[in-house]
Amino acid sequence: MDFAMIVSEEKIKKAYKDGEFEQLPGYGKPLMLEDVSGIPEDLRMAYRLMKNAGYAPEENALRQEVMTIENLIRNCEDPEEIEGLNRKLSEKLLRYNGLMSKRGAHTNSAAFKNYRQKIENKLL
Repeated sequence: MDFAMIVSEEKIKKAYKDGEFEQLPGYGKPLMLEDVSGIPEDLRMAYRLMKNAGYAPEENALRQEVMTIENLIRNCEDPEEIEGLNRKLSEKLLRYNGLMSKRGAHTNSAAFKNYRQKIENKLL
């Protein structure tokens, strides 16, 4: 241990003995640990970092699907297939924006803006 670590530990121990942590919310209650057993051990830290930064795995998967569908639309020549892909894209964008709004985040994605009017027309 280096000097800074030792000093920090001593200050924490002193504060604990003096009861300075007793006023903190959740004091004396068990920690609510999330279950990450389904995530490979070498990816858990990256998962936590992404989650703490506001990116959940489902959102990332949806974003990837949206990008894939957009690429298919750009390269597709069959009008019927393009229509089906546009429908899928609208569904994915609605689902993604629903997830984001549950978290309180507002999405201003360019992809959503391009299809917003079409989505609103179909729903109304």
